[in-house]
Amino acid sequence: MRRYIFGRVIRSIISIFLVTTIAIVMIQTLLPRDLVFKVDQTYIKLGGKIDEKTRYKYIKWESIGYLDFVEQKDMCSALEGSELAKCIEAGSAESKKIADEYKAKGYTIETYKGSGLLYAFKDKPVTTIVLDFYKNLITIDNPWAVKDPQNPDLERKVYVGTDFNGLPAIMCSGCENKYLFYVDSNFPFLHQNLIELDLGTSYPTFDGQSIIDVISSEQGTTVNKEVTFETGTTSKSPLQLHSCRYKATSTLDRMDTQKFNDNYANCASYKSDPSMMSISMTFGILSLILAYIISLPFGIFMASKKGKFVDKMGIVYINFMIAVPSLAFIYFGRLIGTTFFGLPDKFPVLGSHNFLSYVLPLIILALLNTSGLMIWIRRYMIDQSSADYVKFARAKGLSQNEIFIKHILRNAIIPIAQGLPASIVLTISGAVITETVFAIPGMGKLLPDAIKAYNNNLIIALTLIFTSVSIFAVLFGDLLITWLDPRIQLTEKEGGAK
Repeated sequence: MRRYIFGRVIRSIISIFLVTTIAIVMIQTLLPRDLVFKVDQTYIKLGGKIDEKTRYKYIKWESIGYLDFVEQKDMCSALEGSELAKCIEAGSAESKKIADEYKAKGYTIETYKGSGLLYAFKDKPVTTIVLDFYKNLITIDNPWAVKDPQNPDLERKVYVGTDFNGLPAIMCSGCENKYLFYVDSNFPFLHQNLIELDLGTSYPTFDGQSIIDVISSEQGTTVNKEVTFETGTTSKSPLQLHSCRYKATSTLDRMDTQKFNDNYANCASYKSDPSMMSISMTFGILSLILAYIISLPFGIFMASKKGKFVDKMGIVYINFMIAVPSLAFIYFGRLIGTTFFGLPDKFPVLGSHNFLSYVLPLIILALLNTSGLMIWIRRYMIDQSSADYVKFARAKGLSQNEIFIKHILRNAIIPIAQGLPASIVLTISGAVITETVFAIPGMGKLLPDAIKAYNNNLIIALTLIFTSVSIFAVLFGDLLITWLDPRIQLTEKEGGAK
């Protein structure tokens, strides 16, 4: 069994790699580069400033990973004194010489129309873009990660210390993160910053933010808490000290030096609302639990009353839920909830910390899932009712309820259970329509919005995430049914029998 699981995991990783690679290649080769500026307000506001727009475009293209970009002053940076002064002049012989050197390296040389200064760029082959994505996918922090020429005496070490709460922590000097391992009162209580997933930088939406931060960081307004800093200063602050990263010496300010004894002053802030991922998973998992609570008893009851009034009414409900468009049902449910029960029609009205904000979306999401679950549990139960073991149980004198609960349900639940892991983990993708109608700040709209905004890095990252959870959900579903029914074997038995 271990060998089978290992093989499935390897095949799953290969499948994820292939799907993500195809997405990268298609996006990088088929979409025109200029589309990434379609919704960039900064680029639009530059208007007729030709040089500024050109510089802005190439800087952004470089940050996305399309190309390498160098301006004339950087091309001349290796020179000194009078040679440097002449080289950075527009049209000088020295600048033409340095331009020829870059041209020999494969760069394309262009001239700013306004200033006449040179700039050079070199497109990255799609193979390089793919390799860079996977090469940087997982980063392991280490004491030599920080490169700060203005802090040559930076001590580089990993050590055991105590955090600002006096709790033990594994800390680092020279790493990007100050706290590699730490504990606090939040689940799962032990946290780490040693190994990080790097899915790139978001642009143009959430410009400059790490995609991991976009998905997993708290949202809303900043929340101040009483914090005692390393210097002994105590004040109300939104800073999460466990998240502090190294800040270059050139960017440290007076406020940083008042709070911190070192350069680890770049800290995330506490926010009022959960992250996109947390909100979508909360809605998804709770609505799924509610859907199963509703569907399983009703599906079983319909199967036990096959052909009778209850069964016929259940089939009418199933057909109605299948026939009605999801969008129409969501708006209808919202109208009923707001008109007759006074529930908020938008999630932000009461916010994430009010239970009433969750009621309508949860009920609607659950009801949208009930028809499929009810019809399948009814179908499996009826199918099992004609099996030989059921006839034998009736012959032994067992009651109808005993037969349904102890025998039929156990076998009928297996196909339903197989799809349960997929239903749970795929809640990370959010419910697009429901989140849109109720203005829920979850992951549901993230992929459609990224596609509309041509946020290529975010599209690739979400492709990787959704593909991974989908593929591994299938594996977990297979393992779950073998646990529920040991008669099911995923591997070949001795002699080749399955």
